[in-house]
Amino acid sequence: MLRTTNVRNGYVDVENVRYVTEETYKKWTRRLVPKRGDVILTREAPLGDVGKIRTDEMVFLGQRLYHFRPDPEKLDADFLLYSLLGDDLQSQIKGFGSGSTVEHMRLEDIPSLEFNVPSLPLQRRIAGILSAYDDLIENSQRRIKILESMARALYREWFVHFRFPGYESVPRVPSPLGEIPQGWEVKRIGDCFRTVLGGTPSRSKPEFWDGGTIPWINSGKVNDLRITEASELITPLALEKSAAKLMPKGTTVLAITGATLGQVSFLEIETTANQSVVGIVDPTGYFSEWVYLTICERIEGIIKQASGGAQQHINKEIVNDVQVSLPPHSLAADFRGVVAPMFRELAALLFQIRNLRRSRDLLLPRLLSGQIDVEAIPA
Repeated sequence: MLRTTNVRNGYVDVENVRYVTEETYKKWTRRLVPKRGDVILTREAPLGDVGKIRTDEMVFLGQRLYHFRPDPEKLDADFLLYSLLGDDLQSQIKGFGSGSTVEHMRLEDIPSLEFNVPSLPLQRRIAGILSAYDDLIENSQRRIKILESMARALYREWFVHFRFPGYESVPRVPSPLGEIPQGWEVKRIGDCFRTVLGGTPSRSKPEFWDGGTIPWINSGKVNDLRITEASELITPLALEKSAAKLMPKGTTVLAITGATLGQVSFLEIETTANQSVVGIVDPTGYFSEWVYLTICERIEGIIKQASGGAQQHINKEIVNDVQVSLPPHSLAADFRGVVAPMFRELAALLFQIRNLRRSRDLLLPRLLSGQIDVEAIPA
């Protein structure tokens, strides 16, 4: 099942999804079965994100998504995708938005959207130029997926199955978490690492936000595999006078409430965060990657302790109380020596993707408006 969180920046994520029975799938796809090339628009929470299905896997759409399937004799699917990402249609979409609590767009308003449609060959030419950026982005995303999978597999081999280098000569001993290698310790997260609860500076004080220079993220950012840029910027005064606290690069962050509950990410920048985010900081640096991979491995058990009715949440103390089997510093250093280069390469690819998207987004309105002569660009 695709949700609004699966649609972003021209892509539809079909991996971080919820699954349903075949019976439910058939019920939800009676009128139409989504397929490769279909374009999807989010009409609520958030409004206006766009993506294209790029897989042949069986998927169906949640209620907040709108589906486009262009007539191939009139409209190129990629041209539609980029048009929906462009300023003109985004402005129209936001103009139709309504709702005091959650901004949303009515289904009946979507067919009223208007955009300029050149000849089909010109549509394909424009889409081809822009999709070259997306091809590079997609290739980088595949490499990122491999690096992340390698790091997680190595973590499980060393710290879940305890098959680290030299494990044959290390006996197992009883512990509160079951048998662990001799020399390891069972400790609470809060006893061996620093945990930080975020905070939001008052929106009623412009001096906390206007001209801000310090990164600040909301809990939605924790959906990102790594955090490479801020949601907003706050001022030094806000950092001094509010609950916002700086967390260093290398901090593991997890969302503790609402729709993002249980999402885990890793900071590639120094930043502050809102009160729906807890950061776990290793001051020594030995365990930074280990902490992230441990929380990813344990997150399902952590969120089982969530409480609350409509708005499920956990708190900082639940995170502090998580027990882990801490390896010796020497083994942690050996592990970091292997995985840190993977993390660095992954981060470099993410920054490259960010730059490619910015270049694409700068080019997009100029191509769609005719400001750039497409015919003058070499094929």
